[in-house]
Amino acid sequence: MNELKFEELLEAGCHFGHLKRKWNPKMAPYIFKEHNGIHVIDLQKTIAKADEAAAALKQMAKSGKKVLFVATKKQAKEIVAEMAKSVDMPFVTERWPGGMLTNFQTIRKAVKKMNSLDSLMHDKDFNNISKRERLQVQRERAKLDKNLGSIADLTRLPSALFVIDINKEHIAVAEARRLNIPTFALVDTNTNPELIDFPIPANDDASKSIAAILKHMCEAIQEGLNERMLDKDAQAEEEAPVEAAEEKPVEKKTRARRPRKSEEAPKAEVEEAPKAE
Repeated sequence: MNELKFEELLEAGCHFGHLKRKWNPKMAPYIFKEHNGIHVIDLQKTIAKADEAAAALKQMAKSGKKVLFVATKKQAKEIVAEMAKSVDMPFVTERWPGGMLTNFQTIRKAVKKMNSLDSLMHDKDFNNISKRERLQVQRERAKLDKNLGSIADLTRLPSALFVIDINKEHIAVAEARRLNIPTFALVDTNTNPELIDFPIPANDDASKSIAAILKHMCEAIQEGLNERMLDKDAQAEEEAPVEAAEEKPVEKKTRARRPRKSEEAPKAEVEEAPKAE
């Protein structure tokens, strides 16, 4: 796992916070100083917290768990979607559907409906219905895909949430806290880091800052996935010789029985010969 470099974070603008009047006092431990009325984030603490979060994400990925990425602000949408797809993780970049975690079964019903519309659209009789009905089906399918497309394969609750801007995604954070789902997030100087299990103090408004932190997180997740594949391959190799060893004794037993039957036949002939005389 590559280490975050101070210069890289500085160049990405991760140290820029909000105006002093907008700050949250609970962010005081992560603030380096105030400059021209703007708080400056301590990047050394950013690196330490980012490494801690990356290590936790790596272990989750290694154990086959899913991390749901949440970012509905404009400057983060494309970055989060691209990064999450690269490591095959679900993401929400449009609107957070209220109750997505606390009322997960209802969301699953919407996903099933989307799948049923897919099968309807691929049916050979779909073109036989009226044009108006076809348009209605296509629009409904497009709407569901926009809101739920990235989580269509999420068959159970995610093991963790990674959030960009916890003030904007406060509903998602509240639902995760209610269900005791671990949360990872970028925390700016106007947020409360105590709401997050793995806070990463950094600028959550600049796209470069978001990309720099997310890149580090996704690299850790990819390493975890790679180690999971290596462990599976090693386990498969260990099981193969065991199965072969179990089969060999069975073959020896079958070969040992065959000559005994052939030996019994001449004995019977020798015993019957005197009786014939």
